[in-house]
Amino acid sequence: MGALGRWVTSARLGGTDIALPVATERAPAFPQGLEATYDGISPLRTPNADFYRVDTRLTVPVVDVDSWTLTIDGDVDQEVTLTFDDLAAMRTVERDITLTCVSNEVGGPYLGGARWLGIPLADVLARAGIDSTGADQILSTDVDGMTISTPLQVALDGRDALIAIGMNGEPLPRVHGFPARMVVPGLYGFVSACKWITRITLTTYDAEQAYWTERDWAVDAPIKLSSRIDTPRPLSESSAGKVIVGGIAWAQHVGIEKVEVRIDGEAWRPATLGPQVTDDYWRQWFLEWDATPGQHFVACRATNKDGDVQSAVRTTPFPEGSSGLQEIALTIT
Repeated sequence: MGALGRWVTSARLGGTDIALPVATERAPAFPQGLEATYDGISPLRTPNADFYRVDTRLTVPVVDVDSWTLTIDGDVDQEVTLTFDDLAAMRTVERDITLTCVSNEVGGPYLGGARWLGIPLADVLARAGIDSTGADQILSTDVDGMTISTPLQVALDGRDALIAIGMNGEPLPRVHGFPARMVVPGLYGFVSACKWITRITLTTYDAEQAYWTERDWAVDAPIKLSSRIDTPRPLSESSAGKVIVGGIAWAQHVGIEKVEVRIDGEAWRPATLGPQVTDDYWRQWFLEWDATPGQHFVACRATNKDGDVQSAVRTTPFPEGSSGLQEIALTIT
């Protein structure tokens, strides 16, 4: 049965009835997260309503899906314009991917994990023909003219770069880019996650600059290996005895191998990892700590599957993302 005959989810957004196809390639069953057992750890899957939002919009665009199109132009064999139904009729895949904002400080809130329904970006580009292109940049433009630049190679290197049309089993919410957005695992959003996308132009970095590039942010910004303590909260109080230290760690497109916890500057202790979703997804973790009364300092660090250890060197988000170890202070009574 063709994709257009397999509608399963519909909604009324922007005054238009839309529907999502069943994915041509379904994702595996989603595992139960540690949050069901250990209170305070971020849910393994972030609900749409709780997913972080960072963009330049004072008001969220309202897009009529019936008149919306996606154009692929620039250094391609032929310019192509696709409607929403054209996209939905292509090969669609479900992928579990964590997104992270470059503005996230160490221990910050600007990341989330979701199941995305989308069309492989490489398939979309292939509609226009790129075998002979001399481009090295994908310049994406949204419905209001905002531009995002993405290295062309990430659409072609086998990672699950998508033009996403669904999020956690629903059409994209307006605040997250309805009716379509780009999702690229392993890159910060400011160089990959164009929301409300309406044009993809293949060009070069020498010829065109996007919004953030013009403001001296990095051109190529892979997500840095990081971890976060969700519980206990900084400056909180807990009773002496067993205390659960827990949180999340992420190394998108590489995967988390281990997480360690340090208490009061002593030796690093191995934490227990939660379920593996994909290497493009964050990993929950926890440590049972026999806490004694007094003030304590708790830190965490992650190691990825390549053996790289999270950097202890503290940097600010500008121009390519923050780094450093999160350490919190708390009191045990």
